[in-house]
Amino acid sequence: MIDDLKWDAAGLLTVVAQDRRSGEVRMVAHANREAVETTLSSGKATFWSRSRQSLWTKGESSGNTLAVFEVWADCDGDALVYLVEPAGPTCHTGAPTCFFRRMDRAASADVERALPVLAQLGATIEARKGESAEKSYTKSLLVKGPEKIAAKIREEGGELGDALEGESDERVISESADVLYHLMVGLAARGLSMDDVAGELARRFGMSGLEEKASRG
Repeated sequence: MIDDLKWDAAGLLTVVAQDRRSGEVRMVAHANREAVETTLSSGKATFWSRSRQSLWTKGESSGNTLAVFEVWADCDGDALVYLVEPAGPTCHTGAPTCFFRRMDRAASADVERALPVLAQLGATIEARKGESAEKSYTKSLLVKGPEKIAAKIREEGGELGDALEGESDERVISESADVLYHLMVGLAARGLSMDDVAGELARRFGMSGLEEKASRG
């Protein structure tokens, strides 16, 4: 399969490192054949430095590694995606990702880097922890605590169940959004996030539902 890749005149291709849990793009770099082979054999994101003209493994000096779980080639074979789990910040500046300068308009105070929708919502919920309960519904839920949040999840879950049974697709989508939002507030109240949930879902890949339930013992 590696023989099908198309290297440029310098023997390189572009590599995008994407967080396999959140979908966040952590960095973009380049790799030659040796770097790709090393990544595949070691499970550690390895690249080719065009400035130093040498192979390098992410985190070899900082400790901020990228564990690679999957490698995907694009349709033309001249670019790869490494699906990774990062340990620590990825950018050399100390930022979680290299993509933190918004170009189309001013950045939100809640979201300081390029994030997918659910991750943006998670960042906004975290930001609301510092606001007034009188001005923020999210903060009011957090102040009332897990009991109130749990009640809202049960309420919204019931409404979603009703929508699934006999209401429009638009209602199903709307009620699903409500459930997800309140779930994420509940996770935040416990100091958890959708990343933690995604990690558990990832752990279950390759395991049947019956096996997973039996493993809970």
